[in-house]
Amino acid sequence: MTCPGNHEEAYNFSNYRNRFTMPGNTDGLWYSWDLGPAHIISFSTEVYFYLKYGRELVAQQYQWLQKDLQEASSWTHRSERPWIITMAHRPMYCTNFDRDDCVKRDSTVRTGLPGGQYALEDLFYKYGVDLEIWAHEHSYERMWPVYNSTVYKGSPQAPYTNPPAPVHITTGSAGCRERLDPFFPLHREWSAVRIEDYGYTRIHIANKTHIHIQQVSDDRDGEIVDDIWLIKDKR
Repeated sequence: MTCPGNHEEAYNFSNYRNRFTMPGNTDGLWYSWDLGPAHIISFSTEVYFYLKYGRELVAQQYQWLQKDLQEASSWTHRSERPWIITMAHRPMYCTNFDRDDCVKRDSTVRTGLPGGQYALEDLFYKYGVDLEIWAHEHSYERMWPVYNSTVYKGSPQAPYTNPPAPVHITTGSAGCRERLDPFFPLHREWSAVRIEDYGYTRIHIANKTHIHIQQVSDDRDGEIVDDIWLIKDKR
């Protein structure tokens, strides 16, 4: 299951649109599907950055996201599929040593276009998104449960058990000719773990209350370098 990134933007994502066939009728730019006890949403962060293709794409996607999240968070749907997971390319938060959008205090993906139009963080928080998966940064970074740059742990002893805010995972360290992205030396309070190895993330949706997340390092011959359980047994 795919989502578009910045390298797919040429000619209004025409290569991406024609190469992949995803659910729905939006050429795979945004869509959702159900997988076991989870509702998973793939969307495009790129419509916010390539406005030369039309601001209407931003509006259309946002309206679609609202409708999809309303349905996914309804009691009928959520009683069967309690997990809501999003995936897209550019993160809302990151601590990488570059000039990407996610290093900004008010990143575009998080706070929307000028004037706060089509802001995604408030939308995802409103409808109780549990897990947000990102890429773009060539590294792995796990955040504490976070909303509006503020950490909301489930508890000091069990931060990922019933957290009141979404958990963000940036997993972009699979490798490319641009190599890895270093991290900024200063710590940010919402950043929990930063790993600068080539590797990939495994996410196992175990059941209606538990999700297992592991980061596997290729640089360390398959060693698991991050391992957490996200638990939601109270809703």
